[in-house]
Amino acid sequence: MKRNITLLSFLSLATFANAQTNPAITAWLRNTTGTTARHYVKGNYTPITSTDSVNVQTVQYSTNYVYIRTKGLPAYVTGPFLDGNPSIATSQNAIFKFPLTPVKNTGTATSTTGGNIGIFINGVALFDYRDGYSWKSSTSTLTQRGGDGVWNRDAIVGETIGFDCAKGHPAMGNYHHHQNPSAFKLDLKTLSTVCSLYDADGLYVLDSTKHSPLIGFTYDGFPIYGAYGYKNVDGTGGIVRIKSSYAKRNITKRTTYSDGTSVTAGPDVSTTYPVGYFREDYQYNATSAATPDYLDEHNGRFCVTPEYPAGVYCYFATVDANWNSAYPYVVGPSFYGVVQASKVTAITETVTTYTGGSLPVNLFSFNGYADNNTNILKWSTASEIGNSHFDIERSIDGVNFSKIGQVQAVGAIGTTNNYAFTDYVPVNGTDYYRLMQWDLNGSYSYSNTITVAKANAAFNVRVFPNPASDYLLVQADDILRKDVQVVISDMSGKIVLTKSLPQGSTLCYIETATIYAGNYVLTVLDNSGYKKSFKVAIVK
Repeated sequence: MKRNITLLSFLSLATFANAQTNPAITAWLRNTTGTTARHYVKGNYTPITSTDSVNVQTVQYSTNYVYIRTKGLPAYVTGPFLDGNPSIATSQNAIFKFPLTPVKNTGTATSTTGGNIGIFINGVALFDYRDGYSWKSSTSTLTQRGGDGVWNRDAIVGETIGFDCAKGHPAMGNYHHHQNPSAFKLDLKTLSTVCSLYDADGLYVLDSTKHSPLIGFTYDGFPIYGAYGYKNVDGTGGIVRIKSSYAKRNITKRTTYSDGTSVTAGPDVSTTYPVGYFREDYQYNATSAATPDYLDEHNGRFCVTPEYPAGVYCYFATVDANWNSAYPYVVGPSFYGVVQASKVTAITETVTTYTGGSLPVNLFSFNGYADNNTNILKWSTASEIGNSHFDIERSIDGVNFSKIGQVQAVGAIGTTNNYAFTDYVPVNGTDYYRLMQWDLNGSYSYSNTITVAKANAAFNVRVFPNPASDYLLVQADDILRKDVQVVISDMSGKIVLTKSLPQGSTLCYIETATIYAGNYVLTVLDNSGYKKSFKVAIVK
């Protein structure tokens, strides 16, 4: 018998399954509030606001592809670039086409190239290890675009001084990251002091206690994660730092590659050109089943992740024990899959616009978040006919589900119906949830599956210093997927200051010079009603 929740029965969920379950569609940070970009210029410590929108503007998809419209600008402040780079981050006004079903390359692996090799979920470009400089043996000099292309300079080593606080910089206006997109100041060992003068943040904050978020997709269509994941590929073993299998070679002369191939000589190893200065200074040490937390030659592995409970091949933005970026940084030196993504000038097929957690016709949504020791689930339907009730099912592995509760249907026609359920005894780690929707005639269908990490609320933030005299900082500990408001109120409840922490950023700076000394309540809240409050003291 046909399903009866209007035109969008749960059977429609199968028709539009990509929109509900494929992270290549759902993971992007869509700018729905008009937030615009900001940048520093050298010598000016106040960010300049532009008119260009940040993050991703639209996500559209067909049966086989997803199209990402972006200006390539992040919500975090960019610049300045202290190596003399005259560029600033400018709008790229681009459309990127990614495959919805990436495919393993069973032939010769495709090498990464200069320029874009992927896109982060905020629409910012990913570059590989190189910076365009290579050794020119005939003149014994390092040359940009005119070298031999045999010994290629590592951008992370050669361009550190030119990266901003978020570890990015522009190439002719195209702002990009070669490496893990978190701020220098948050590394356990700081390699750049640029954040001291031009404070900013990055896409996310490293956290050794939980699985890092999905942060982007490469041109072969496979996802990219931050530096931490499950130790074992089946999702067990706890959270560990996922490690590169590349190591610096034990060499003093640069006359061969790591596989023994004789090549045109590069400069001898020295203090000017130490081991690691060139990409070819590294060798790959094969990983095995005994070392599942070490990656393959492409800097990835097939494993279970929160977004892919059945497993997926994915890359990791690798760092060392000090959280400094570790070669090959994200992808490389070749892709695992068949390279299918590209930058296109127009969309030439019929597509559907993705609008968030709901189906394309905006008739159903399902999401959840952790709140202290409980998990809150919320969902909505529209114009229900013949709907009986919902069973709420939970799983610890994303495969085996059991019923934990039931919610009766509202049954209203012609209006949006909102529902909520609280799981008072979530398990440790990540919980998987789905809805089993029952009709009055006894038929049923399942929703998509969502995940809620017990350690993760809708957002996690820290407020410091406290007490504060000159400023307060609100630091998000993970990717913000929606804008949040920061409100400071006095003890009587009167609002004295309001600021915004935009989607895709992690830091809100609050000057307290205009706030009288005393005790206040700082509240961080989003439009779903989730909020966190902190008592703060302002001293003069």
